[in-house]
Amino acid sequence: MIKKTVRGLAAAALTVLPLFSATPAQAAESLPLADAVQQLPLADESREGYQRTSFKHWVDADRDSCNTRMEVLIAESRVEPTVVDRCKVVAGEWYSYYDGVTLTAPGGLDIDHMVPLAEAWDSGASAWSADRREAYANDLDAERSLVAVTARTNRSKSDQDPATWLPPLADARCTYATDWVSTKLRWGLSVDQAEADALAVLAEGCGQETVEYESVN
Repeated sequence: MIKKTVRGLAAAALTVLPLFSATPAQAAESLPLADAVQQLPLADESREGYQRTSFKHWVDADRDSCNTRMEVLIAESRVEPTVVDRCKVVAGEWYSYYDGVTLTAPGGLDIDHMVPLAEAWDSGASAWSADRREAYANDLDAERSLVAVTARTNRSKSDQDPATWLPPLADARCTYATDWVSTKLRWGLSVDQAEADALAVLAEGCGQETVEYESVN
């Protein structure tokens, strides 16, 4: 299975197959960013009981020997990647939009969950089934859910939301806010007040951004 990426800087545009048939997507929605922010449910967050292992990730869902990390690397390489053995990506060209850095070695890249696993847990995933959490952690059916970025920016972001972390590249922040809101709406995740306020401020300066998403049941 190959993730479809149409971000302007990506080269791949490959056919996407459903990842988990148990969580079908609904019809696509499209909203201006400011309106989409208003659609996010508001709720307090709680990290009680969170463990990263609650989200089984980097699986080979379609059993083609490519796990989720490799699928993203293949899809987001701007040139044809070099893949060896049983789907091990060893070279390519990737643009990390958080900081504007181009890399040719995958070892310098992390695959970032747009909404981190801990943040998803805080925002509603604590009540999900294990299968739904696995589907979330390996979501290749939405181009905004997972993104290859430099390891240093991913680790700087950690599990923070836009109230406390934004991409260091200022030109990336409108795209980032759009990706964040799209992911939360897709999965029915809530925002806390500080997060909602930060997103509203970002949306004021991102008037051309449109949030497109398909809800997952």
